[in-house]
Amino acid sequence: MKICIDCDDAAVTLKKVIYEHLKSKGIDITDLNYSEGKENALYPEIGFNLAKEVAAGKYDRGISICGTGLGMAMIANKVEGVFAGTCHDVFSAERLRKSNDAQIITMGERVIGPELAKKIIDAWLGSEFEGGGSAPKVAQMRNLERGSFHPEL
Repeated sequence: MKICIDCDDAAVTLKKVIYEHLKSKGIDITDLNYSEGKENALYPEIGFNLAKEVAAGKYDRGISICGTGLGMAMIANKVEGVFAGTCHDVFSAERLRKSNDAQIITMGERVIGPELAKKIIDAWLGSEFEGGGSAPKVAQMRNLERGSFHPEL
């Protein structure tokens, strides 16, 4: 599994913690570091870039971090084919994958500490879409998304 990670200026410390945590576990993770060399890169362009990389199939999953995680989730969900959600607890992180098939998790450095963040990421990466009763709901979300991006269809 190939993972990418990125953050805005409000989450540099947490990004580093998660990156090092996953590297130490032997996980293939890339820090996109979108803002390097760019003056005043804001979270919308950082999160949008990460979501485009995931949507293009360059990465299986992405981790996007800002102050709260909320803005990163909002912008990631503007990329067709991407499902993203903010998680600050383990149960939600599991459900984000198991029930919603989301490829991107977002979180906020101002909301959770580093040890909890590691547990959340581990739970999310250890979960897979279960289908079952959630499959028709995810299919409906995909169909509604298609209609939103391509109203002519």
